[in-house]
Amino acid sequence: MNQALAGWDNFYVIIGSSAAALTGLQFVVIALTSEVRSKASSTTLEAFATPTIVHFCAVLLLAAIITTPEHTVVTLTASFLVVGFAGTVYATYVTIQARKQRGYKPVLEDWIFHSALPVVAYVWLFIAGTFVPRSPSAALYCVAGSALTLLFVGIHNAWDAAVWMTTRARRSRR
Repeated sequence: MNQALAGWDNFYVIIGSSAAALTGLQFVVIALTSEVRSKASSTTLEAFATPTIVHFCAVLLLAAIITTPEHTVVTLTASFLVVGFAGTVYATYVTIQARKQRGYKPVLEDWIFHSALPVVAYVWLFIAGTFVPRSPSAALYCVAGSALTLLFVGIHNAWDAAVWMTTRARRSRR
């Protein structure tokens, strides 16, 4: 198993540190715009901004899992299955919450980046977990694809949240 994991360290150091930094930036944006939040925008933030933090943290978790020494086929399989399953359940829950909130009317792009792509990434991660015993190398490429998808989804969604919060702040000052 260690041979299959060899060479992935740099990749996961890069995406893990990126996810950690972007998580911090997301906190700053939300904190700086806290004065414009209302009851409706809090529900909207829970449906759209909070999942972004969770996706960044999932990337950070995957980086930690991959770079943990002494993995066995069983520990790596279990890790990917658990994170993939939990992420799929969470992303499905987020979709339900996004449908219930009334502070923002999502467009197609929002459904793609806030619902479809995260579900695909987590399902992909779960499937990668099933491939670890048969083809660890292929499974690791699937995990990398899943992690990159979540990272790019998070970047897109963080930008959307920042723009939404700042435009909302400007409107509330008028």
